[in-house]
Amino acid sequence: MSKLSFCYNSLKYFIIINKRNMALDSLSALRIKYKEKKDILLEENINVKEPITLFKEWMELALKTEEILEPNAACLATVNSKGCPSNRFVLLKDVSSDGFTFFTNYGSRKANDMATNPNVAMTLYWCPLRRSIRIEGKAEKISKADSMQYFHQRPRASQIGALASEQSTRIPSRHHLDVVEQKLKDDLGDDKEVPMPNWGGYLIRPQLIEFWQGQVDRLHDRIVFRRGSDVDKEIDGTLVHKGENGWIYERLAP
Repeated sequence: MSKLSFCYNSLKYFIIINKRNMALDSLSALRIKYKEKKDILLEENINVKEPITLFKEWMELALKTEEILEPNAACLATVNSKGCPSNRFVLLKDVSSDGFTFFTNYGSRKANDMATNPNVAMTLYWCPLRRSIRIEGKAEKISKADSMQYFHQRPRASQIGALASEQSTRIPSRHHLDVVEQKLKDDLGDDKEVPMPNWGGYLIRPQLIEFWQGQVDRLHDRIVFRRGSDVDKEIDGTLVHKGENGWIYERLAP
């Protein structure tokens, strides 16, 4: 993005925020404009009836939309051994026919959750496009070799930052982090390879992917793709349709 474009977008958002000028107690009255009727998500317009291809098409558009600063930011929900949920944002780093890949510290709360309960959900929301994608599936660690390869592709400062931070553990102060980071920089210098900490990737193998598109009359579009051992039994050609690559799809009421 050029400096001029960035300034323009920043100014535009400044104007929007100040124009809204709403008090917190007015949240119930907050409304934004969604898609017009001419821009409906119709099944017949989905060229390939499986969700990975459609996900990539939507992501391509999000990547080209300058107002979306981090199109790969996704909210990941996990559940611990006591059944308590938690969520946080991660950055999606790969999409393939196998699923969706992100990276994190293996000692983090989310990693501990996934170790005892691999069932996860992930949501991406692109406000300027009035679109959202929701994913449900099981998370599994990717190979150490693949994690290592990606780790050393990251900026050196990010590698050192990951090594300096034992994610989700208690620390006495921000200064503590700075001291640990500086010691690592001194020890490693400019040339030594940064050792990968207890850190790596997860692959979410999806069982359900929902595509949501907001409509101006609040009759939003929801197309859901599902797969599993018995899903084909649900196909009736009216409510549930046969897709491709083992997927079925259906429309849900908003």
